[in-house]
Amino acid sequence: MAWNSASFGSILAMIVAVLFAVAGAVNLAGPGAVKRDFARWGYPAWFRLLCGALELLSAALLFGQQTRVLGLTLAGAIMVAALFTLLRNREPFGHLAPALIFSTLVVVTAVLRG
Repeated sequence: MAWNSASFGSILAMIVAVLFAVAGAVNLAGPGAVKRDFARWGYPAWFRLLCGALELLSAALLFGQQTRVLGLTLAGAIMVAALFTLLRNREPFGHLAPALIFSTLVVVTAVLRG
């Protein structure tokens, strides 16, 4: 099988989908640290559940070839909101780094799709 940007983009989309599925499951499960973070950021308790559901929806959309653009769009919007929250609350780099990595993966996947 010859490797090209389309096949690499598909593999990368699956990786991003798995990452968003895990993040969504963590937000929905809401371990103590996650609940504390959302509260510290000033969000109501239901917002964590909304974020988790949107992350899972994004993951599901990313798995489908026909819905991948929608999944990338939703994932991008989620990451913009996450980065805004982290920067607004002056979170340390340790909190910011995973969001930057997720954002970069979303952008690279979208570019390869293009």
